[in-house]
Amino acid sequence: MGSIQTERSLRIGVDVGGTNTDAVIMDVGNPGSPDRGIIAFHKCSTTSPNVTNGIESAVRSVLEQAGDCRSDVHCLVIGTTHFLNAIIENDTRRLSKVAVVRLSKSFTKEIPPFSDFPPRLRSILHGYHGYVDGGLSIDGAQEAPIVESQVVAECQKIKALGLTSVVVCGVFSPLDKNYRQEAKVRDIMMRELPGVDIVCSSEVSNIGFLERENAAILNATILNFARRTIRGFQTAMKRLGLTCALFISQNDGTVIDATAAARFPIKTFSSGPTNSMRGAAYLSLDHFGHKSTKRTSAIVVDVGGTTTDVGILLPSGFPRQASAYSSVGGVTINFAMPHVESIGLGGGSLVRQSDSKITIGPDSVGHNLVREARVYGGQTLTATDIAVASGKLVGDPNLVKDVTGAIVTQSHIRIKEMLEDVIDKVKSSPDPLPVLLVGGGSVICPMELKGVSEVILPKFFSVANAVGAAIARVGGTIDTIRNVADTPLLEILKQVDEAAIDQAILAGARPDTVEVVERDAIPIPYVTGQIRVITRAVGDLSTTALVPNEIAEEDPEADPELSLESAKSTKYLEVTDSKEVDVATYRPKVVRNFQNGVPEWYLSETDIEWLRDGCYILGCAGGGSPKAEYIKLRDQIRAGKTIRVIDRSGLAEDARVYWGGNMGSPAVSVERLSGTEVLQAVGEMMEYLGHESFDAVMGLEIGGANGLEPLLIGSSHSYDRPVVDADWMGRAYPTYWQTTLAVYESGQLVPCAIASGDGKTIIMTKSPNDEIVDRALRASCSEMGSRVGMAVKPTTKQRIVDYGVSNTLSLAWRIGRAVAISRQNCTTHTVVEQIIDEVGGPSSAKVLFRGKIVGVERRLFKGHSYGEVVIQQAKESDQEAENTTPAVATGGIVKIPFKNENIYVQHVAEDGSTRYLATVPDLICILDTRSGLSLGVPEFRYGLIVTVLGLACSPRWTDTARGLEYGGPQAFGYDMPYEPLGTYVEPKSVVLEYVDEL
Repeated sequence: MGSIQTERSLRIGVDVGGTNTDAVIMDVGNPGSPDRGIIAFHKCSTTSPNVTNGIESAVRSVLEQAGDCRSDVHCLVIGTTHFLNAIIENDTRRLSKVAVVRLSKSFTKEIPPFSDFPPRLRSILHGYHGYVDGGLSIDGAQEAPIVESQVVAECQKIKALGLTSVVVCGVFSPLDKNYRQEAKVRDIMMRELPGVDIVCSSEVSNIGFLERENAAILNATILNFARRTIRGFQTAMKRLGLTCALFISQNDGTVIDATAAARFPIKTFSSGPTNSMRGAAYLSLDHFGHKSTKRTSAIVVDVGGTTTDVGILLPSGFPRQASAYSSVGGVTINFAMPHVESIGLGGGSLVRQSDSKITIGPDSVGHNLVREARVYGGQTLTATDIAVASGKLVGDPNLVKDVTGAIVTQSHIRIKEMLEDVIDKVKSSPDPLPVLLVGGGSVICPMELKGVSEVILPKFFSVANAVGAAIARVGGTIDTIRNVADTPLLEILKQVDEAAIDQAILAGARPDTVEVVERDAIPIPYVTGQIRVITRAVGDLSTTALVPNEIAEEDPEADPELSLESAKSTKYLEVTDSKEVDVATYRPKVVRNFQNGVPEWYLSETDIEWLRDGCYILGCAGGGSPKAEYIKLRDQIRAGKTIRVIDRSGLAEDARVYWGGNMGSPAVSVERLSGTEVLQAVGEMMEYLGHESFDAVMGLEIGGANGLEPLLIGSSHSYDRPVVDADWMGRAYPTYWQTTLAVYESGQLVPCAIASGDGKTIIMTKSPNDEIVDRALRASCSEMGSRVGMAVKPTTKQRIVDYGVSNTLSLAWRIGRAVAISRQNCTTHTVVEQIIDEVGGPSSAKVLFRGKIVGVERRLFKGHSYGEVVIQQAKESDQEAENTTPAVATGGIVKIPFKNENIYVQHVAEDGSTRYLATVPDLICILDTRSGLSLGVPEFRYGLIVTVLGLACSPRWTDTARGLEYGGPQAFGYDMPYEPLGTYVEPKSVVLEYVDEL
């Protein structure tokens, strides 16, 4: 490794797209020049079957244009989706089978590795999985130490299978600064398995066990391919006479050196949109960022040959991120990707006229534009032809002289409408922002747009993505959980900032340029004093760049040529992904028990999926995501296990019905996954009461993850008992005593048992009141790992009939079905109306507001997540789209405080007047308008377009003063009257509706 000292600081940026490969050579030390330091640029079609050849050709062109400057080039930065495409295409030539070894003595076994993968991709990648003792608790303490003999035994199994890619993933491993469990296991494996690739999950991603493990698996499967790819890039550099450093651009707008990219190729998966946005800002410096001393946001519109990608560039100069989780090839990973909205509009988009109406796209001639477009002698009318016909683009107008002025005018109007609509979707407020217009297809766009302060078409707009690669900075990110009881919050923030800055410098940033661009401090619910801090620092790449080490090529016979064509291998093609169910014709399976004649609903994978979506909506932003419980139930059904649901009328008069659920922090749940804590608590309760068995099981709450928990208890995988279609809340509430059972009869919450899942249990036998039960259990929960399962003394049929909220599993199923129907029929814009129909119609449910989230505040108090989400009026076309129900309130904003769950909706009109649209105990649900799916408190973020839905609560909460005392505004400390949102309609039982149809 060495360094190069140069007089000029030249960089070459390359971006490989599906349509074009672009390259620029820049003097980054001269950004103030009229050409922004750009010395040469080249744009060519990505038509070669070999990616490396295309890159080499583009770089050779800019070097020839720039003259003899190779000695002044200190780095080459390449942005490519080559690694991502291998995953998306299920390319068996480039993907290796992976072994996964988990570190946890007591947890994660219920949801094995690869559970979140599509079936075909899982068949390609799944080589082996095993478990050894290890893992941490959320406070950083060891769950169990590493046992070397266990690791050696796993190595022997992996070696026998001939696997060469291994992932090591430990519970809470990103917090492991003291024990280094993953690193210890890796050291043992390197000794036992020489030459095998070993990936530690904590080096790949952050908190979120399953998503981190998924990311590590995807990283491991392409390691060999990544080395060959990087080696191919380096070989091309040698042929070009370049001896500089090689970097690959990452998803977040920073770069990673070639050596690191070969170890962590996943970090480069989605750099294309980021490169375009970063390049757009750089090329627009005269317009964007220099007109005032304060940085502002901007909208970047990148128009290609087929699609237009639109994103927000934040004042930090980096793109706004989509969310904490992303999907790659159908696999959820916890890498944030740029938030990009795409539409089918590009230079090659087809233009059609039908009944005097013009449509443009979404189909396109793509890279065949130069053969098929009219202005190139083809027969297809495209958006590029319209630009030539109107004189906006240089071309032969004679080839489009038959295109009438009316068609040109209507086409311009349609293009303008399409751009204005997609721009409005990414904006987080109605305030006008500048638009930076880039991409080769930008010439088809108008220079004036509604809701935009100005449209800027910078010089070199067509190669902005390559410019973005060339100017990419170096970053460092720290994601950690710290204890504010030990260290003041301000000191913690300072320490984490310094760590992120140090990490950026270590990665190659120039120290005097490093700055913190993002920081988020998120309280951890139900964990005393714990706070999660995420900080990102970035700086300019040092002008004296180190040349990375050569990437070793383990397989000298491996073909270094890198084809764009999909793999033709059929080795794993016998496994196909499951087909989508026809929602319109689907019927649940309900049959009568041959012994007692009671109708029983046997749940299918489809039923479980709909229950998952419905339960999260009924969680009112709380209750935790039911994803882990869903995966467990799905896998049990696939393994032939049965899960039965009965109507309450099917219970015998003397039936013994157990009930319970999980209690604790969602932050623990996302690491330990859905374990056996509740099952263990049920066992403890049965032992204490001397019960050998029970007759049925029922849920504590239908909202969130606990809505599915009784199904796991009743499954034939566990106790094989029917689940009663009812619960004690009809929604989700933050505390155990906020149940309809406690409203109507005190003393029914004890005795109860809680279990930690790793051997700790507590039984509470007596209590003077119901509220103290929750407080005592939560104090114990904090000492038991901040997540426990809970089981309560069994209840009776009469209490369920008198006090329970009936048919809530049926309700969740129907809500989930409405979401599935909207998705299958492409009617998500009316999904809320479909949900309203399912829950009883407009008299029992209402659209309260439509808008965008423009503010989120979070804080922690006494173990609960408090905060407020602010939603601003959406634009008129989103608010009152065709076939949508008018909202109760329009204009202004609404404020929705939450304590794990949403508490009330306050509308603030444009004149400053206020009114309450809904309060607890009515259900307040915030849905993602575009998908119809629920947003929980962890998913609240700026810019999301949402619909606020209000559902009338069960009269169990409103028929008595005590019900409102337990579940109304006063229970959360708010002095406001409760006004019913509507009239509750008892959900129709799925069991009773479908039993006679079979």
